[in-house]
Amino acid sequence: MQNPPEALEAQIRVVLAEPNPLVVSALGMCFKGDQRFRLVATTESGADILAMPEEDMDVVVLSWQLSDMTAPDVLRALKARQSKLRTTIFSNSRDLGHVRQAVRLGALGYCYQFDDPSVLFDTLHAVANGRLCVPYIDVTQINDTPLAHLTVRERELLAVLARGWTNQQIANRTGISENTVKYHLKNLYDKLDVRNRAMAVAVYSREAED
Repeated sequence: MQNPPEALEAQIRVVLAEPNPLVVSALGMCFKGDQRFRLVATTESGADILAMPEEDMDVVVLSWQLSDMTAPDVLRALKARQSKLRTTIFSNSRDLGHVRQAVRLGALGYCYQFDDPSVLFDTLHAVANGRLCVPYIDVTQINDTPLAHLTVRERELLAVLARGWTNQQIANRTGISENTVKYHLKNLYDKLDVRNRAMAVAVYSREAED
């Protein structure tokens, strides 16, 4: 028995970007069993996602590693063009760093590939309605990064370190002594749990890339 047109129009249109054909096949069967969704296209390519008309889909499910790019690459491209497309990451890793990166780049959902399919579908339903959904992870941890604990002054100091400023340059530009600069740097390193400016800049760069 076919669904009436009204039900089809109400279904959430999903595009799946996944390079593993076995995963694609398994999820395709699962989608057929959940009338909330309609799987409208599958691809293994991030470039295909970026080329598709956004009005033809409601939610995109992105594998962390696609055939031609990573999920963060796709999210960055979508963010650069100020896309409103709603995305969910479908990953084989629960790495909190991956979750943080994905959410900061605009993903609304993040699911583990080995969870029950119902977890993914409930996540997609929430994402399609504009809600952030990251099952089994405390969302308050997403923004709990080393930089989140820095003061405004310490963030400014870290930014100029990333530009290559020396202690003397920082002292001259800010009107404080070089010893005071060293004191602030020590506090900064302690908060970031690093030993030197190169390691501090590396932490800053990772956050900036996200």
